[in-house]
Amino acid sequence: MANDLTIKNLNVWYGPVYAVKGIDIRIAEGSITAIFGANGAGKSSTLKAIAGGIKYQGNIYIGENAIDNLPVHQRVRRGIVLCPEGRGIFYNMTVKENLLAGAYTNSRSNFDIAFSVFPFLKERLNQIAGTLSGGEQQMLAIARALMANPKYLLLDEPSLGLAPIIIQKIAEVIRHINETLKITVVLVEQNTSLALNLAQYGYVLENGRVALHGKSNELKNNPVIQEKYLGGASK
Repeated sequence: MANDLTIKNLNVWYGPVYAVKGIDIRIAEGSITAIFGANGAGKSSTLKAIAGGIKYQGNIYIGENAIDNLPVHQRVRRGIVLCPEGRGIFYNMTVKENLLAGAYTNSRSNFDIAFSVFPFLKERLNQIAGTLSGGEQQMLAIARALMANPKYLLLDEPSLGLAPIIIQKIAEVIRHINETLKITVVLVEQNTSLALNLAQYGYVLENGRVALHGKSNELKNNPVIQEKYLGGASK
């Protein structure tokens, strides 16, 4: 499609550590695309590079337009919004203040969109964010990202540390965001089963390189994926 998100020859270093090693990824507009792999594989670094939060070499395009020279806030205005690993909410601020922080580049506040996805937040606007449960904090982090009116929502480990019943709720939210709100989702997950059940396409990173990629159904049936990431059996 005209507005696919394309990453070409992406390289990331942290001092002497070569974290991402010349990877190519294409995120189809309107899709959910999963990036998964073990700790240290380069998943989060890839998302941070797309969002503009770290230095990198290579090229990132929206459609045919390179965005490499754009700082973070201008990428947000182009629709690229990162929901970081560990939620990154402001624990001492209220729910409302957290949501407004997500809308700082937006000319209007998308409270209606945030509340349509997470109705409980409407009743919690004056609650201190740090007093929410872990699952509620993750939902607040995603709602804050929605306040920026994303076209491409980058989700970094949204299921991390959550109970299975909450993970299921987060999965339903991700589907709703993609199918109903028509937002392209890039999902970084160590929970490979979750990632492949949600996504249409997946990339496996190992030691900073793309080891495998393909349609999710194909990856689920791949013996290497089953053995290394799905506990030895197709799920």
